Amino acid sequence: MLQNSNAFSGFSVDDLAKAKSFYKGILGLDVSEDEMGFLVLHFSGGGNVIIYPKPDHTPATFTVLNFPVNDIDQTVDGLTAKGIKFEQYSGTIQTDEKGICRESGGPLIAWFKDPAGNILSVLEEE
Repeated sequence: MLQNSNAFSGFSVDDLAKAKSFYKGILGLDVSEDEMGFLVLHFSGGGNVIIYPKPDHTPATFTVLNFPVNDIDQTVDGLTAKGIKFEQYSGTIQTDEKGICRESGGPLIAWFKDPAGNILSVLEEE
């Protein structure tokens, strides 16, 4: 029934202008505004994600958006140079000085937050 739907995901932020500046200006994504003024992130694979304002926004406590990359070290270095601060974890998940988790048994991954506090990640494609 829904298998042919052009499904998309979305998440909230507390300030659309800050979000647009971050996603377009810092991350370099293709960002537009829809007819309701929401932001739409357009990805080369054809998928879209909407970002909508929510006055009582509470940041997600889980990763809302993952960016597969070819070289995580190069990507983390590039984003760090643009002012992105990567999360540091020590516990079940361990990250190195760059914020990259290299010991999880899964792909190399590093987490960071958008201006609204939502968690995003870059992960190295295998």
